[in-house]
Amino acid sequence: MSLNDLLLHAKSLWTVWFFLIFVGVVAWTMWPSRRRELESQGRIPLQDDDQPRGGHDHGR
Repeated sequence: MSLNDLLLHAKSLWTVWFFLIFVGVVAWTMWPSRRRELESQGRIPLQDDDQPRGGHDHGR
């Protein structure tokens, strides 16, 4: 087997490699034990932390 043949096979395996990585990331994200952590992180953009603590909105 020449180096060109090996390179041809390696190029075709990248698709399989990236598909396995994708399936792994989806499985890791959807794992039931991670639910509470991911739900709390999903609420971060909805939190009202950009308002000053004094209750004034300073011209907004």
